Amino acid sequence: MGVIARCLALLWLCLSLPGLAEEATPWGAQYFPNTELIDQDGEHLRFFDDLIKDKVVVINFIFTGCGDSCPLETARLRQVQQLLGERVGREVFFYSISIDPLSDSPEVLKAYAGKFKVGPGWRFLTGDKQQIDALRRTLGLFIEGVDNGRSRDHNLSLIVGNQATGRWMKASPFENPWILADQLANSLQNWKQPSSEQSYADAPQIRPPSSGEELFRTRCAACHSLGPEDGQSSGLRAVGPDLLGVTRRREHRWLSRWIREPDRMLAEHDPQAMALYQQFNAVAMPNLRLGEDDAQALLTFLEEEAVRQLQ
Repeated sequence: MGVIARCLALLWLCLSLPGLAEEATPWGAQYFPNTELIDQDGEHLRFFDDLIKDKVVVINFIFTGCGDSCPLETARLRQVQQLLGERVGREVFFYSISIDPLSDSPEVLKAYAGKFKVGPGWRFLTGDKQQIDALRRTLGLFIEGVDNGRSRDHNLSLIVGNQATGRWMKASPFENPWILADQLANSLQNWKQPSSEQSYADAPQIRPPSSGEELFRTRCAACHSLGPEDGQSSGLRAVGPDLLGVTRRREHRWLSRWIREPDRMLAEHDPQAMALYQQFNAVAMPNLRLGEDDAQALLTFLEEEAVRQLQ
């Protein structure tokens, strides 16, 4: 996959071998809790019986009040869902479970899903906090001292698996969507068809990335495209605006601050920030916790791309 793929936060952990009969693997009904959950439409469901039994699934834990990582996770999974198309809800199922169920009612989750324009086959779920924490521990997505600390930090890994075969993997939420879609299609052996009509053989040659490009690909590309070469019209990144030429449309000082503290700018009702918020379906730009050097590296890369693509 080249340098870009190696630079992405790839974290795959195979927990068992494929092809085992259910009675021969520990990853069955005796292992998974049958936690009761409620989806965004108010339907009551059991974790094992209704959600994962004999299914290929993608599971992550979010909360709608998160201002940094959760929107990026949701945007990235939205790209994967679009790549897989109608297979989601039929051959693979997406589940986002709230770690803040006191705030995330079904109505709140439904509104959150609507902001990101997620398609069928993706459930947003809430329930009892203690039971959800126990479920996270079972799935290996609860870090003592982090998830039960005073801050709102939480484990960012995804769980991807095929319950019928007993194969489970962890993945980074910032994974390249093409790689994650390919893992769902091929490594989990869920279907015979290719995961996409596009071929890696037809991809453009990858240039060695600068620090700014690394930041863009891993932190920004879940929501933003960068011109026609980067899928501007593909719909994969329709969460936020295309950024080709943005350094020529906005002042440098404003862009730098927007990259570093968008939450503060929205709280201050900055006119340009509020206009973008309203234009893009009230999805707030997340605070990526980047410093001035990071912002400068990103802006340098964006200007270099404007020169390369527009001149």
